[in-house]
Amino acid sequence: MILKKFNLGLARFTFLLWAGISTVSGTGCSKDAAAPQTETTETTPPAAPHLVSSTLIGEYSPAQLAGRVKDIPLVGALVRYPIRVYRLTYTTPDATGQPITASGALLVPVTTQAMPLLSYQHGTIRPDDEDRAPSYYSSSSEVYSAVSVLASTGYIVSAPDYIGYGASKNRPHPYEHAASLASASLDMLRAAREFAAKEKLALNQKNFLLGYSEGGYATLALHKLMEEKAAQEFTVTASAPGAGAYHKSAFAEYILKSDEPLNFLSTYVWVLDTYNRTYSLNRPINYYVNEPWATQLQTNLYGEVSSQAKELFTAKFRQGILDKTDAQMLAAFRANDIYDWQPKAPLALFHGTADDYVPFFNSQHAYDAMKARGATQVTLHPIQGGNHFSSAPSYTLQAFAFISQYY
Repeated sequence: MILKKFNLGLARFTFLLWAGISTVSGTGCSKDAAAPQTETTETTPPAAPHLVSSTLIGEYSPAQLAGRVKDIPLVGALVRYPIRVYRLTYTTPDATGQPITASGALLVPVTTQAMPLLSYQHGTIRPDDEDRAPSYYSSSSEVYSAVSVLASTGYIVSAPDYIGYGASKNRPHPYEHAASLASASLDMLRAAREFAAKEKLALNQKNFLLGYSEGGYATLALHKLMEEKAAQEFTVTASAPGAGAYHKSAFAEYILKSDEPLNFLSTYVWVLDTYNRTYSLNRPINYYVNEPWATQLQTNLYGEVSSQAKELFTAKFRQGILDKTDAQMLAAFRANDIYDWQPKAPLALFHGTADDYVPFFNSQHAYDAMKARGATQVTLHPIQGGNHFSSAPSYTLQAFAFISQYY
């Protein structure tokens, strides 16, 4: 599957950053009531602890970390501290608001220096690749090599599994559901801070956010949640999401109007299934998808489907969205639109201009809407000619260089 290859490739691409980070600096350019309502009021810090348990996975020396990137000597030369990797479990609400136990990996440099927290939101993980979730710390995970090198330079990295992986693997992953991606990531940060206090680790109160693809969407959702509801607990220092589907309403129209092959439709079915369940629409799969795929998806929701939207999706579903008559699903899309708000912290939006999985307009719309609302520290970084996969190395290089300005 292309997504699997992409996520493995992203970790490799990240290594390119370290060969050039010292010379690169960030640059910018410019239905119905059933759906949840967006709230923007601040809340007080939670009284109850979030951390449930912590388990040491291992301690890794600079030589071991450098050995993971031995084919790129300049990368290995940038390793600074040993790191300890822990599996944390913590409490967080699921997509319906019920408390559950979730998990993630915490990468801690071995130093007495006061360090910032960095929340790293991973990209799409198929359920049959579940061991690639951060808390397993497997060699195929995004956090194993590149992100471990990043941690060794002086960041405590909080890497949530999200709901549906690790400790919560018995639940379906709420794919591209903004609220639960953001809350699972924020609660992991809370658990990380509780762990730091317990272990007497020095934090310098800076907080950075990174992630690409689904991780980019989760990163922007987390940034929004932190500034609008958790500002008394955390201040976002800088955030650099990449290639996220931030404008769900426009993305749905783009897909359902398309006459061109779209290679990501199997994952879009996953999005529809998430919203169908989360917002209690509870429609059968054949409401959305034609045969023979409807029957196939009942057995394997993540199986391959037609790349032609007009062939895959039913006329009734398409018409309801394009004619604006499907109030319930349209409300679900709006509830997951995260492009139109006013961030306060420095925010860099990275996106390939030829992205064939998540169209560039998602970042353009976010940039335009944020500037219109008066945001003064948002920048748009088009990756000229890059598609969803070829843009990954440029994103990684530029995003880490961007946050390094604020370290």
